[in-house]
Amino acid sequence: MKYIDRIIDFIVKFVAVFGISMGVIVAFANVTARYGFNFSFTWAAELTVYMFLWSMFFTTALLFKTNSHISIGLLVQNIDKRYAKIIFIFTQMVSLIFLAVVGYYGYEYLLLVNELEEMSIDLGIPMWIPYSVIPIAFGIGVYYIASHIVQTIKTPAQEINFKHEEDEMLQEMDEIVKEVNKKTGGLL
Repeated sequence: MKYIDRIIDFIVKFVAVFGISMGVIVAFANVTARYGFNFSFTWAAELTVYMFLWSMFFTTALLFKTNSHISIGLLVQNIDKRYAKIIFIFTQMVSLIFLAVVGYYGYEYLLLVNELEEMSIDLGIPMWIPYSVIPIAFGIGVYYIASHIVQTIKTPAQEINFKHEEDEMLQEMDEIVKEVNKKTGGLL
């Protein structure tokens, strides 16, 4: 399972980084050509949009892996761990159902677009190619959330940490600042 996780993580990160990088490069090349040489690539704007969309959707999927989306962290941090675990699993299930439904209907739409043989205006590619990001990214999101749910169910409630890594780092930084202020008398 860890091998599959590593492969999925690599693909997701690669697509996210490649999409944003190529989108910026294509946009920069088009602007340079337009203003520097009075020439424009007709397909550049459309390709840039598709690259940014793929990057955004895959980054969003990756945020589900790290559990970095807006969450109910403040609520579950302040109640009994047993109830927090139940609430966390419930919210994860709601997210999973939402992603599965959107992914399913994204796939249905993809089939319709393919059946209608829609083509992009500037690139001349079948529109199912850029639209395929919806079921793919949402499917990856479902996989990541399902992994979180399974892990949460397996972990005893008292061992679950509902704080995000960022929150813990901020708390540590606050403690360091307080310690420094205490030692320096607030001079820093």
